[in-house]
Amino acid sequence: MTDFYDPGVHSGLKRCFDSGRTRPLEWRVSQLRGVASFLHGNEAAIARAVRADFGKPEAEMFLTETGYLAGETRHAIKNLHRWMKPRRVGVPLHYLPARAFVEREPLGVVLVIGAWNYPLQLCLAPLIGALAAGNCIVLKPSELAPATSNLLASTLHNYLDPEAVKVVEGGAEQIEVLLRHRFDRIFFTGSRQKGQEVMLAAARHLTPVTLELGGKCPCIVTEHADLRVAARRIVWAKFLNAGQTCVAPDYLLVHESVEERLSGLMMDALDLFYGPDPKSSPDYSRIVDGRNFLRLRELQHQGTFIAGGGSDESDLYIAPTIVRGVEPESPLMQEEIFGPVLPVISFPSLSKALEIVRRQPDPIAVYLFSRDRRELIQLREQTRSGGICCNDLLFQASIPDLPFGGRGLSGMGVYHGRAGFETFTSPRSVLNRTGFPDPDLRYPPYGAAKFSLLRKIVTMFS
Repeated sequence: MTDFYDPGVHSGLKRCFDSGRTRPLEWRVSQLRGVASFLHGNEAAIARAVRADFGKPEAEMFLTETGYLAGETRHAIKNLHRWMKPRRVGVPLHYLPARAFVEREPLGVVLVIGAWNYPLQLCLAPLIGALAAGNCIVLKPSELAPATSNLLASTLHNYLDPEAVKVVEGGAEQIEVLLRHRFDRIFFTGSRQKGQEVMLAAARHLTPVTLELGGKCPCIVTEHADLRVAARRIVWAKFLNAGQTCVAPDYLLVHESVEERLSGLMMDALDLFYGPDPKSSPDYSRIVDGRNFLRLRELQHQGTFIAGGGSDESDLYIAPTIVRGVEPESPLMQEEIFGPVLPVISFPSLSKALEIVRRQPDPIAVYLFSRDRRELIQLREQTRSGGICCNDLLFQASIPDLPFGGRGLSGMGVYHGRAGFETFTSPRSVLNRTGFPDPDLRYPPYGAAKFSLLRKIVTMFS
């Protein structure tokens, strides 16, 4: 670890990369195995750290942090040899004999800036892609999750090559110091405002960026949905991590003919999952800090309660809250909620629901509950988003071979699985020709007959 970052540290990482140390398959696999060992050997310590940061239950921690990351690591180790293999491409006849292929080149020294809401996953998931790609990495955990940040800084170097991977702690001032240096890619997860600042700083060095920014993810329930399944899955996904999930359903659009029934089923699910007093449930998280608590408590009272409404500032507790009677112009619809408050809006037809979705910037995900295949087709054709999940939520972000990322104001670039490997590499085109034959036709002087023949050959075989 290092508490500071200066030109000397940056130059050391560049020398490490330029030495070729990180390129071999063996080095990359050894680092990925190091990540797996870190996760396995420190699972209890990780659980304590994440719980200390904002009360995340151990089961949630395993499902969304260590268990998920272990799967990503296994997938990368299993497939890395295939990902690294150059891809042959065809060569037009008039360029033969020749061999052409595309290889994936590691970028160099990359910066990963993690987020607090999943303080381990959102640091190590991009780290896995960057290691698989053969890069040197600077990892900046979120200062809003200090226990997890300290664990990474004090422990990770025991499992990874300390010359190639640096963990840098600190707040906004430390990020400002990091962004003064030219990295070969910056990977940032966080708010839209901070993403703009990172992109502006990166532009000074013409550094490419990957931004994972979230947004207002809609969940649509039509009259053709299995309402009991929809209610259980919506309540689980929305209130997981106390709603502090960038791909959580941010607002619920429900067909007016099933709104009452779905509301009742969601209240049943809340009671089943967290009991009559969610504050005392061991399976319900807390809000990360006082600033976010006050913001959410104000949003909590913008509609008519179906469920919840309680809060306790001393415990950073916001009850799982569902509100109805929300208008599209409500404050609840003007920004990403990022907390355990779910506004419900009814609609008379799917077309009207999709109109509401299109008024918002493109989200990172759109959810649909329906057993009518035509409604999924309509959603796909009439909305834009980073991803779609039908009849479930969140799991589109858990499939290693599905690229994950936003578009427009919800982000740019993708990762997970092969997509993460490709994000941290650059395609390099290679053409290898022989010295024979070497016909005079390609060289001047070009007379009329020679040029006519040259034109015919190029036209015929291109």
